[in-house]
Amino acid sequence: MEVEFSKDNFLLPEMKYEYLDHTADVQLHGWGTSLKEAFEQCGVAMFGYMTELEYVSVEQCFEIEAKGDDLEGLLFHFLDELLFLFSAEPYLVCKKLEITKFDMETFEISCRCYGEPFELGKHPQGTEVKAITYSAMQIVQDTTANHYEVFVIIDI
Repeated sequence: MEVEFSKDNFLLPEMKYEYLDHTADVQLHGWGTSLKEAFEQCGVAMFGYMTELEYVSVEQCFEIEAKGDDLEGLLFHFLDELLFLFSAEPYLVCKKLEITKFDMETFEISCRCYGEPFELGKHPQGTEVKAITYSAMQIVQDTTANHYEVFVIIDI
């Protein structure tokens, strides 16, 4: 669902993700000072693997929702919803994700996705992401140090 937003005082978050090699696939590693931030970073990492984000402008905002049976299921469905946003209309490439609801009791997420439709010629074509996987998925929560990490293998 497309939502209105203001470009006034719009800031992009610091990049807190990396790509780790994995046999025939790639592992996304996102981190932050909260689990919410680690999820957001992992989602942006996926878009960064599909195109170079410096070529993406923030022109539109869509909202997605995801549910899971547990934390790993929530991460899987969150990334799957983001992949669907890219794979079907509006073909959105997201430069910023803002999770507005992160319920760890019911395992529900609502997220605002900021970016623009993918356009060959403007956006360099990276690697196609075919699917999100549960394989070797890890969610690390160090609450005393306020450090959270997620690791997800994507099928390319």
